[in-house]
Amino acid sequence: MTDENAWSFADDRGQLAVADRPPSRILAYIQAGATLWDHGILPEGIFGSGHDGAEPDRAKTGRLPLEHVDYRGAGDSLDVDTLLRGGPDLVVAVSYGHGQLYGLDPDTAKHLEERVPVVVIDVGQARTLDRVTERFAELARSLGGAPAAEAAGELNGARERLRAAAAGAGTRVMALSPASPDQAYIARPQMWPELRVLAELGVELVSPPEGAGVNWATVDWAEASALDPGLVLTDIRSNAFPLDAVTDPAWARTAGDLRRVPWNPEPLCSPQAHARFLEQVAQALEASRDD
Repeated sequence: MTDENAWSFADDRGQLAVADRPPSRILAYIQAGATLWDHGILPEGIFGSGHDGAEPDRAKTGRLPLEHVDYRGAGDSLDVDTLLRGGPDLVVAVSYGHGQLYGLDPDTAKHLEERVPVVVIDVGQARTLDRVTERFAELARSLGGAPAAEAAGELNGARERLRAAAAGAGTRVMALSPASPDQAYIARPQMWPELRVLAELGVELVSPPEGAGVNWATVDWAEASALDPGLVLTDIRSNAFPLDAVTDPAWARTAGDLRRVPWNPEPLCSPQAHARFLEQVAQALEASRDD
C-alpha cells in the first residue's frame, strides 16, 4: 500500500476501513446507498432490512437509478455469497447503536467483514440529523463524491420557510406508521433525529402517552384520533399498512380534515433530501394556516 493511493475511513464504531485505493464498487444498505447517490456516488448494489421484500422499497431509494443498481434482497435471503456477488470492494451499512449492522444477521455480518472492508454509519436516536448527514458527507468525499452545489442553499432556504410556516400555525403534527386496521404506531418525536429538527424549527409535534415502546407508542385508531392532529406525517414504507385502508369510525372522522405529508422513517441523510422533506412540511403548514 502506498501513501499516495491509500484510502482509509474511521467509521462510527471506531473501526478503520482501509484499502490500497479508494473503493469504487460499493454495496450499501438501501438508505446509505440512496444518500451516497445524492453525493454523486453510485453504489453497484444495495440491500434491505427484514422489513423489505423481494423488490427495493421505493420509499427508501430516493433518486437512485435502480436500473443501474443491483438489489441483493433483504432479510433471510441475504447471505455472504449473495451480498458479494457483484464483487464490491466496500460495504456501507448503518447502525442504530452498539455497532450492529442493521438488516444483517450478526453471523452474516461477521463473515462479510472477513472478506471486504465495511464502514458503519450510526443513524440512531443518540445522533443529530446534522451529524449523521455530516458523516455521510465525509464518507462520500473520501470516495470522490460531493453534494450538489446548490444543496446547502436549498436546505437553509427550506429551514427558514418551515420556521416561518410553523410560527403561529397552531397545527398539531403527528408522525405515525399504520400498523393494521386496528392499530397505529405513533412516533415519540424526541427519539427521531429528523423529527427533532422539526421541533427545533417550531413545529408543534404531538407526543403519544407514556408507556411501552421506546420509539413508538402502539395505540388503537380511536386513541390516535384523540390526540387531535391537524397534520400527519405518514410512514410510506412498503411494510406500513395503507392509511387509506383504515376504516375505524373515530379515525375516519378525524381523517376527513387531515393534511398528510409522506414520511420515510429511514430518511436519506443528504442536504437536498432533507430540504425536500422540510419543504413538504412547510407547504402543508402554510396550506393549513390559509384554510
